[in-house]
Amino acid sequence: QVQLVESGGGLVQAGGSLRLSCAASGSNFVLHAMDWYRQAPGKQRELVAAMTSGGTTNYADSAKGRFTISRDIPKNTAHLQMNSLKPEDTAVYYCNARGTQRIYTGQAVGVMPLDAWGQGTLVTVSS
Repeated sequence: QVQLVESGGGLVQAGGSLRLSCAASGSNFVLHAMDWYRQAPGKQRELVAAMTSGGTTNYADSAKGRFTISRDIPKNTAHLQMNSLKPEDTAVYYCNARGTQRIYTGQAVGVMPLDAWGQGTLVTVSS
């Protein structure tokens, strides 16, 4: 099992900044991508920013120019720097990690796909 723990959410005024962090823990895993999603009340979860191990990034139109995703691959962490926050950025932000994990069963070793989610961190932007 791989666990993701997000941190860094909170209450901020419009125009302010927050930096979210996501840390993956577990054993025998390799992460290929770490992404940030968010879900506002009454809305579907949406992709905010994504980053592969090769450094390719992808941002939602609403995040371009304001948010920056980064990763510390050896530490299995990801960050989302959010600047110029707006009230419409208010949501629970989730970290998602995808990759592979080796599963040991007796003498056998299997490689399984990994798709893990964190518990979310609430970001509230006041006007």
